Amino acid sequence: MTFKQISIEEREKIQEMLWQKASIRSIAKEIDRSPSSVSREIRRSRPPLMNRYTPRVAHERALLKRLSRGRKLRLKSGFVRRYIVCGLKSGLSPEQVAGRLTLEHPDESISHEAIYQYIYSLARNEGRGEMRPGYRDLRRYLKRRHTSRRRRGMRRCRLVERPARPSIDERPKEVETRATVGHWEVDSMVSHQSAVCLNTIVERKTGLVFVSKIENGTASATRQVVIERLRTVPARARKTITSDNGWENLAYGEVQAALGAQWYFAHPYHSWERGTNENTNGLIRWYFPKQTDFATISDDAIKTVEDALNNRPRKRLGWKTPLEAFNESVAVTN
Repeated sequence: MTFKQISIEEREKIQEMLWQKASIRSIAKEIDRSPSSVSREIRRSRPPLMNRYTPRVAHERALLKRLSRGRKLRLKSGFVRRYIVCGLKSGLSPEQVAGRLTLEHPDESISHEAIYQYIYSLARNEGRGEMRPGYRDLRRYLKRRHTSRRRRGMRRCRLVERPARPSIDERPKEVETRATVGHWEVDSMVSHQSAVCLNTIVERKTGLVFVSKIENGTASATRQVVIERLRTVPARARKTITSDNGWENLAYGEVQAALGAQWYFAHPYHSWERGTNENTNGLIRWYFPKQTDFATISDDAIKTVEDALNNRPRKRLGWKTPLEAFNESVAVTN
């Protein structure tokens, strides 16, 4: 059923029948509208100083409302808008900005959903059209840089025979709860422009991440960087490692022997079993978008990104940073 706007002729008919003291139901039947629509039209279309229904005023009001539809800003005040734009430009996500706003200014609040709606409302057709005149494009500051809001769903995957490696099914259940520190996820980010790739190692409870550039994605290079980076944390914070089934992880046995951490493999095509790592890689892509040749990125630039991620406030950590939460957790286990 398609809704049709009330016409000026119908509004004039409503006025005429009101003069005749007709009932709402009679008017609705006459113009083929529902009684609730007629009642709502009369109730909201009376000028403040005139206690009677005026069709011309009602029609002009409806046309003005229709022209401005969808252009209402979704943020509460100029201060909130400025705070949010500043937070987005500094690299925070909408959810982090919303959390920090309430933390720093208890009298102010905004939901992260309202921030997303505001960002995408600045472009026509929910982000698919051109920018509205006079507004800056804030989508560029989002980590994933989606030009429009996307529906979420599950992708189809094909099943393959699993190699004989330690399965995630054998991993201690406590790892899933994120209750203790020392459980890591490992992954590789490839560059299609060269053999150089990034190795990422993320701690599940706190989100602390190590990002390293390696000259190739071989098992030997991966083994070396994982051992070097995880040796920098206390032995009690090295309990398990989880990865996908990529060839670069074939030297897991040597890593286990060097670090004393048990290595487990997720099921093929089950990236959600390493959700912490996948999400962190998405954040890294904000700094290094797809098609980036990692061979052109300096070690200093990678260290800057690593520091930025480890010092970003996280909602699940009570807006503490991963570095703060990791240091506190390791100190508690002393």
